[in-house]
Amino acid sequence: MSEDEVVTPAEIAKAADLLHDVVAPTPLEYSRWLSELVGGDVFLKCENLQRTGSFKLRGAYVRMSRLSKKERARGVVAASAGNHAQGVALAAQLLGIKATVFMPFGAPIPKEKATRAYGADVRFVGTSIDDCLRAAREFEAETGAVLIHPFDHRDIVAGQATTGLEIVEQCPQVRTVVVPTGGGGLVAGIAAAMQRDGLPISVVGVQAAGAAAYPASLAAGEPVALESMSTMADGIAVGLPGKVPFAAIQKYVGEVVTVDEDALSKALLLLLERAKLVVEPAGAAAVAAVLDNPKAFKPPMVVVLSGGNIDPLLLMRVIRHGMAAAGRYLSLRVRIPDTPGGLATLLTRLAEADANIIEVVHERISPSLNLHEVEVSLQLETRGEEHRERVLTCLTENGYTYTPN
Repeated sequence: MSEDEVVTPAEIAKAADLLHDVVAPTPLEYSRWLSELVGGDVFLKCENLQRTGSFKLRGAYVRMSRLSKKERARGVVAASAGNHAQGVALAAQLLGIKATVFMPFGAPIPKEKATRAYGADVRFVGTSIDDCLRAAREFEAETGAVLIHPFDHRDIVAGQATTGLEIVEQCPQVRTVVVPTGGGGLVAGIAAAMQRDGLPISVVGVQAAGAAAYPASLAAGEPVALESMSTMADGIAVGLPGKVPFAAIQKYVGEVVTVDEDALSKALLLLLERAKLVVEPAGAAAVAAVLDNPKAFKPPMVVVLSGGNIDPLLLMRVIRHGMAAAGRYLSLRVRIPDTPGGLATLLTRLAEADANIIEVVHERISPSLNLHEVEVSLQLETRGEEHRERVLTCLTENGYTYTPN
């Protein structure tokens, strides 16, 4: 079959048989808070709880299980920011195949360590998945190792499609499925799987605004490469859509929307707080889209959490970013009189406004200050947007001037 032909129901069914004893069906959790926001039932498909922490094992194992003895003897090579790397590494371990994985510099440490723990040889190159793919192809040409592409192969898409089969089985009433999207393997697979029974199900892809190759590609009618990318969601930072997933997305996916970094941070934070689920920024992209426009998608709805492999240090930064985006942090500079008790008075007013003070820096030297003024840099914790505005009003009413930090 050609790259332009969509993965078939028969291919997906065979992939499901191959994966029967390899992957565990992931939970479908009802989300009360999202359901209230949307005005209808919303469920979370928790691929973050899959083996290796993402859906990637599905496609990697299907692809690698079909290699011939000669191909297996040559080993495999892959390019990944981390999730596909772990999927390939575990599949290689299960199948007795040597694996080499190229990862970009700066890839999350837990993803690197897990990939090595499954027995793969990890090599760092470049700053993006596209850089790693070039290195992997060079390695393939030099050594004969078989390239296991992260998304652009029929077996990969068929493997990811088994997520869609599970969704229909777990939630037969589903009418919309929202899916994080990078190269397109997962959303293409799910969309192809949704056609099996002719159900009226809309599939929506979600990309990070700083790495959104699909909107322009779909408008052009063919994959178009991005000139640059910038997003915390490394798992979906792909500059060029694959031909195989593109065909299914063009035919079956209703739309591809984008979300910004603030929305990703908010979604990740809310999943921690409300669902008690740890996801990476890419894995939270579909939830971010629902939060951005809750009335845009028809319930009953399934929102896919595609991965949960996040570096704890990044998690701390994203939580802070998410809290700031949600109005839970307030960072500002306040001018006060350079008199005894001036700082104490300011802090008393903030305490009366019920603001929790995280950090205070007292600055006396600045060319912008008047002779009898000092400036205080404050990091405050608030309860949300409404409380944040009350704190700012309190400052203004007490005669203080402030500027955002």
